[in-house]
Amino acid sequence: MELEVLLRNRRKIRAIGFDDAPFIRQAGKPVGVAGVICADTRFEGMVWGEIEPDGWDATEKVSQLLLGGKFLSQLHVVLLDGISLGGLNIIDLPLLAEKLQLPCIAVMRKQPNLNAMMYVIKQLPYPEKRLEILRRAGCVHEYSPFYFQVCGVEPEIAAQVLQQLTDCGHVPEALRLAHLITSAVVKGESGRQA
Repeated sequence: MELEVLLRNRRKIRAIGFDDAPFIRQAGKPVGVAGVICADTRFEGMVWGEIEPDGWDATEKVSQLLLGGKFLSQLHVVLLDGISLGGLNIIDLPLLAEKLQLPCIAVMRKQPNLNAMMYVIKQLPYPEKRLEILRRAGCVHEYSPFYFQVCGVEPEIAAQVLQQLTDCGHVPEALRLAHLITSAVVKGESGRQA
């Protein structure tokens, strides 16, 4: 069912929120990624995988966690904690939306510092390729209190969806829980900021 119809009819929206675990960049070890499924703000399930830090596999790994699994057919939208996971393993937002046949929204807590991001990208291999993937995600939309990039649904609808999926603060519950879980798995306890 389309997100606009779900919003209009005040129906539950099932979202999966992906966040990466804390990691040490120079360690070269895979980075854990949690995908938390929520119906509005109620926890319903979880998937777990790994990606390469500053690598190229985030889009594929996120897809693999859902394709052929039990959750994909239940979902209405995919949320990402930012446009990249594991440092600068940048998600190809249009490709992810196409593979999963779902709207995908990369949510940010604040307006990203593109100059700082460009600087770091230029320190990594194949900066032009990373910048192209980043450009494909489109512009950053601001619908207070949310900043996001979106593919597969109009920004106005995406903003309403984010509002419905957020219990309190500026972070949809699926992303908040994914952040808490990844921190707890790596550090032994959840972090303060979620």
